[in-house]
Amino acid sequence: MRLETFFEKFGLFADAPGAVAKMRELVLDLAVSGRLIPPKTKWPKRSLKSLATKIGSGATPAGGRESYFSEGIPLIRSMNVHFRGFDRAGLVFLSDEQASQLSNVVVQPLDVLLNITGASIGRVTTAPSEMAGARVNQHVTIIRPIPDLLPMFLTIFLASPSVQLMIDEIQVGATRQALTKGMIEQFEIPLPSLAEQKRIVAKMDELMALCDRLEAQQQERDNRHAALARASLTRFAEAPTPANLDFLFHQSYPINPADLRKAILSLAVQGKLVPQDRNDKPAAELIKRRAPKESDSGDQLRATGNSAWPIDHEEIPCELPASWEWCRLGALNPNFQNGASSRGDSGGIPVVVLRLADVVDRRISLENTRELAIAPNQIAKYSLQDGDILITRVNGSADIVGRFVRVESDLDAIYCDHFIRMRVVADLADPRFIELLGATALVRDQVASLFITTAGQKTVNQGHISSLLIAVPPLAEQRRIVAKVDKLMALVDQLETQLTASRAIAEKLMEAVVSELERNNDVGQHERVARRTVTQETKVMAA
Repeated sequence: MRLETFFEKFGLFADAPGAVAKMRELVLDLAVSGRLIPPKTKWPKRSLKSLATKIGSGATPAGGRESYFSEGIPLIRSMNVHFRGFDRAGLVFLSDEQASQLSNVVVQPLDVLLNITGASIGRVTTAPSEMAGARVNQHVTIIRPIPDLLPMFLTIFLASPSVQLMIDEIQVGATRQALTKGMIEQFEIPLPSLAEQKRIVAKMDELMALCDRLEAQQQERDNRHAALARASLTRFAEAPTPANLDFLFHQSYPINPADLRKAILSLAVQGKLVPQDRNDKPAAELIKRRAPKESDSGDQLRATGNSAWPIDHEEIPCELPASWEWCRLGALNPNFQNGASSRGDSGGIPVVVLRLADVVDRRISLENTRELAIAPNQIAKYSLQDGDILITRVNGSADIVGRFVRVESDLDAIYCDHFIRMRVVADLADPRFIELLGATALVRDQVASLFITTAGQKTVNQGHISSLLIAVPPLAEQRRIVAKVDKLMALVDQLETQLTASRAIAEKLMEAVVSELERNNDVGQHERVARRTVTQETKVMAA
């Protein structure tokens, strides 16, 4: 396969992760291995020490960032050195006095700048002419090649995948990655003739510019698709009709499955996912069944979430259908029970116990459960039945604490004290709807504002859960909503599977094309690549 064919086929694997980056890596690899332009003679190799008049890094002036100026002599830091070129963002300046202390690392135009420490180790570029006279700090090394080695060819070599892999393998440092001067001096550099180096650099410029254009068109396509996806989500939110639903699953601009799930849940708890039925008993009638007692204190009312406890108007995020009701979760009169102590009971009998590790993909898994010794008269207290909801009571992650997980069948198991069990009254709420509520941004944001952090662990209690503001529809509508959500989520799962499969196919196709291209000894014969590909770019990227 010819290199021009590779570029022409870009549309086939454009969805592969990092497709353009892979193209750049391939071109770099071909360039430094003599396969981009066939060499006329075998390239000799020499150490970088013998090919450079200077290899050295600088230092940071005393006082660190507080000593920098807004103008003066530039100090180049690792953040300014990128594979794609020199970046002026974050450039700082030194006074004449500070710069004089770094007189041994004065930058000249086309010096090769290499990052030698930290997360950006190995990034390399050439110094632009406007940086003449600048200094570098200790994280950047100046490499000044002799006339036999073009700076741009050296930059291409250092940026190539094989050298970057070598840098990853040889870097040292107990706490930070680092390249030493001695290591850099020992780099073996292939040395084509100057004429060959110039041809390689020219071809690299041509192909990298082509990659830039492909990347820009890919970004334009992605932005266009993202705009269409947002418009489709908005359209469906305003009018969740079957016709508008089709736009959410349009093949031309697939919406991120995570965004789809969030949108579906948001619509579900605003009364916009299924139509209301005037024959349904209003939610207010359900909530009145838990009337406040005269003995209830203010705190007790707040904890139980009774509708008699006033809800500030500012707390209400949106208007609901007339048959719905805003209330605290406690207004549904749930039964709460913290789990059994993880230490167990002395003299107890072994019982299967659910831990946080037994919640996999937001579902209870019994594949790797453990047992806990529990007193026989305590087992019923921690029993689990179909429809119970386990709420994560404590965890180091804010995303996990306060999570709702529904028990989908009676279990011959108990649960540990990492959970609170919530059991709702069947004729007040559908457990599946309560679980759905627990996954919405409305509830998750409230949980994040309520939990207590102790010793690095985030904790919620029964009062926190009871006080959650929720939107409650009639019981019959709750069930219709759950059915609709299940149907839509199944479609999202299918879409996600298709997207994953599509990307995997694109990635395998790209690997196959690259492999074939690398095996082909005639890859350098592509003089028409830019001209032919440029005329096809728009067609490829619009696909």
